[in-house]
Amino acid sequence: MSSNLLLISNALVSVPAAAACVLAFQTDYRRSAQINLAASGVTFLFALTLLLTGPENGTYLFVDDLNIVFIILSTFVGFTTSIFSASYIGHEIDTGKLTSANVRFYHAMYQALMCSMNLALLAANIGLMWVAVEIATLSTVLMVGLYRTPHALEAAWKYFILGSVGIALALFGTILVYMGAQPVLGEGYDGMVWTSLMQHASQFNPRMLNVAFVFLMLGYGTKVGLAPMHAWLPDAHAEGPTPISAVLSGLLLNVALHAVLRFKMLLAANAAAITPGPLMITLGLASLIFAAFMLYRRDDIKRLFAYSSIEHMGIIAFAFGVGGPLANFAGLMHMAMHSLTKSAIFFAVGHIAQVKGTQKIADIRGLTESHPALGWGLVAGVVAIVGLPPLGVFMSEFLVVSSTFAQQPLLAIPLVFGLLVAFGAILLRLIGMAFGEATESKESAVKASLVPLYAHLALVLLAGLYLPPHLVAWFQNVARLLG
Repeated sequence: MSSNLLLISNALVSVPAAAACVLAFQTDYRRSAQINLAASGVTFLFALTLLLTGPENGTYLFVDDLNIVFIILSTFVGFTTSIFSASYIGHEIDTGKLTSANVRFYHAMYQALMCSMNLALLAANIGLMWVAVEIATLSTVLMVGLYRTPHALEAAWKYFILGSVGIALALFGTILVYMGAQPVLGEGYDGMVWTSLMQHASQFNPRMLNVAFVFLMLGYGTKVGLAPMHAWLPDAHAEGPTPISAVLSGLLLNVALHAVLRFKMLLAANAAAITPGPLMITLGLASLIFAAFMLYRRDDIKRLFAYSSIEHMGIIAFAFGVGGPLANFAGLMHMAMHSLTKSAIFFAVGHIAQVKGTQKIADIRGLTESHPALGWGLVAGVVAIVGLPPLGVFMSEFLVVSSTFAQQPLLAIPLVFGLLVAFGAILLRLIGMAFGEATESKESAVKASLVPLYAHLALVLLAGLYLPPHLVAWFQNVARLLG
């Protein structure tokens, strides 16, 4: 690995790690929020410099076109969420919901989460990647329980137990991959390095790889939030701080998806192994249709959009399961659009819950009248997430449907059915919340930073209207790598 790329890769891990250590001892809220924002911004700038480099391999970290997509998206959303977090958490302190000790812990864990996600995406070793995902899980578990209420602690424990089961299954799958590679690569570190595994995958025992992928799909699929392994996700969103909801939906689910895609590429390189597509398609469709119907039963605004995340991760898993250049391109684009849009929605939802003093949908009415900036921001976010033109989610969903029609037409029927059911459910909820007579607000005004909300929505609109040729070529190259 070149010295410049080594510096960048190390900085993407070391900057948030160092910031986490500093923030653990910082008692002043304003200063800790500034450090959190600065560290996230610097990390994002380092991520952007990866666009100027080519794929390179290192001993512990490596960079290729696939993880550059994830790293840039992850650090950007992490940066914008830190801006939103500063105003959101500040209000929670002012109202007495959080103490300075809670916030010191929160900011330290936020940067620890950024560090672990970057490490998972850059790890050159499948064991190191597993460790990083486990650290990310523990970091978010601790933040979900930040309010220390009975419901928050219950949600944190539920997340911890189900996440631990999932990560244990992923560990077992990782061990099976190592055992399958051992006769070819021998014992030791080389038997777990991505580049060595991909280079010799065709020589591995296919039956070992088949069993390994089932455990890996179920294990990391739990972290992706796919049904029926999704049960932790709605509680974690509803009870944790809203910035963590944005990070969970916009980033952490993608990190686990990245791990699944890596192992999918490994199986694709072995002609005798099973095709990963059918399992991914099955779990993707199950998640989409299940979440679409569950949207009609939600009475909590954060739970509503948590189930929307399950729905969209199902669409993404389905697209990658269908495979091929067009479906993989659609999956990558939908992943990016969902991350930007869903985090924007949670930015709006967080401040809406603060001004209304509740997360109950029935008690949130007439937002466009009482709080126009937040209300219309929520409307724009929902219009985007349900896939209406000309926004980017419409384009990515159109590509998913059209690529399915081209390759497996019968699968397009349940896909479109699930999309329409979810479309109706979310619009039904939006009409009441956004329009009509406004309900009483607990707070007349909240110091809300609307820049992240509208910046994300602007990017989603731009992506729906025009994709730069360089971005299209980049995504096409990654789609080809995914097979």
